[in-house]
Amino acid sequence: MRTERNLTRRLDRVFARLDREPERPAHIDVPRMSRHRVVLFTATLAFYLAIVWAVVISSWLVRLDWQVMFFRPYQQWPQIHAFLDYYVVLGQRGPTAVMVAAWLGWRSWRQHTLRPLLTLATSLLLLNITVGAAKLGMGRLGPHYATVIGSNEMGLGGDIFPSGHTANAVVTWGILAYLASTPRARRWLSALSAVTSLGVGLTTVYLGTHWLSDVLLGWAAGLLILLALPWFEPLIAKAEAGLFDLRDRWRARRGRPVPEPVVPAAPVVLLKPFGPPAEEPAPAREPVASTRASRGPIHLAPGPHTARSERTPVTPVGSRRPPHADRLPRGTSQPARPLTGG
Repeated sequence: MRTERNLTRRLDRVFARLDREPERPAHIDVPRMSRHRVVLFTATLAFYLAIVWAVVISSWLVRLDWQVMFFRPYQQWPQIHAFLDYYVVLGQRGPTAVMVAAWLGWRSWRQHTLRPLLTLATSLLLLNITVGAAKLGMGRLGPHYATVIGSNEMGLGGDIFPSGHTANAVVTWGILAYLASTPRARRWLSALSAVTSLGVGLTTVYLGTHWLSDVLLGWAAGLLILLALPWFEPLIAKAEAGLFDLRDRWRARRGRPVPEPVVPAAPVVLLKPFGPPAEEPAPAREPVASTRASRGPIHLAPGPHTARSERTPVTPVGSRRPPHADRLPRGTSQPARPLTGG
């Protein structure tokens, strides 16, 4: 029970933070599918289809794949093999998704919106569907499992075409540029993601795990997903609104009004004013229970309480001077003193 309460409190804090308006700069809008982007998407799609067709017909591109494979780059430059074994991790889906999701999660927390995380989830879903379907549909074998020299190795049950590492590097690191808050950050992140994905693709060729044509098709597949994301922005906004609506209904279902603690009011004792009564009585004020309770109860002496003019005077009647034997009260004559002779 205590664990469920702690989890509920944490969820309430997260949703309360996300309940505010986004703090994204006003001059940065959600990317739209502009004419320039449509032209780039069409050109990239044509390049994608051209690569597939060149491999299917076993053109010069397939011969280039075999030449690079026989060159064996990992034997030509063995001194960088250890470094590239770690560098290729930047294209693996699991580690990169965790790193980028952590960064975008912080962005969502700071900007009070779910859009960065939802955009990442949408891009990864599109990546798995499109690239996975192409891999299974074409069934190409990799260089280490090739059977016939000079063949395209298509339809043999492989899953190497296009390169998943390359496409994942383009999408995962490119999404940071897509969600950048300023044009300058978008330019720098675009260049950084391009260099990173290029390095990951060439690393797979160096290690001999992919054909060169696999890498070219992986670059095109990842770029197609980034260019197509503006088409999914209305769906992302709808999903975000649905999640917040679900949050509100969940709160309303489990929310219970907490009654405020009742503070017992202390008994109020009215005292008579000192002096003659006023002509018009002053308007009575309502006693505040919280103020009386904070000061504590009023303790008065038992018995009837009278006004000051009705009380017995404390000063005793008569003079306060001590009595003297040789002094007489006022109004009496002092007897004459007898004369004595000398």
